[in-house]
Amino acid sequence: MTAAEDILDRAAAAALSLAADRPWTQITLRDIALKAEIPFAELYARADGKGAVLNHLATRFDRAALATVSADDASTHDRLFDAAMARIEAMEPHRAALVAISRSESVVVSALRFPRTARAILEAAGVDATPARLTAMSAVWGRTLQVWRDDEGALNRTMAELDKRLKQMTSGLEKVGAGL
Repeated sequence: MTAAEDILDRAAAAALSLAADRPWTQITLRDIALKAEIPFAELYARADGKGAVLNHLATRFDRAALATVSADDASTHDRLFDAAMARIEAMEPHRAALVAISRSESVVVSALRFPRTARAILEAAGVDATPARLTAMSAVWGRTLQVWRDDEGALNRTMAELDKRLKQMTSGLEKVGAGL
């Protein structure tokens, strides 16, 4: 791990800790640096705002999706499902903080991160992230997150929503000639 990654990892952990205790809008980058015990200038050199810390955090969660390996004979649907659920499971321990952050951000700001995650899920499943597929997977991811925010417990509603949306995505892509 590089020094930059260590600083960003510590900042991400501090951001999650702070967001679990108080409104995200009241947390500054300086607060994150103090909580992480990082000199502010060091953090600022790597992340010039809270959004950059969140982007790093998103990258860490995306790695969980990218680390999935499905059997070669698994269906595309199952590979997509496994990759998306791996990311959700990586987020699960931080649910309270992530929900608090997402509720304080505008829908547009949150949605700007969806294509990156959608690409990670598609690529993890061995699916080329064409523009049509990327758009469709971004929509699936956005709707799945909406359900996840309110689905405490065994994630049954989240898994059912993801399954349903992946099937709809497959059908829709086939109709426009951009199938999986």
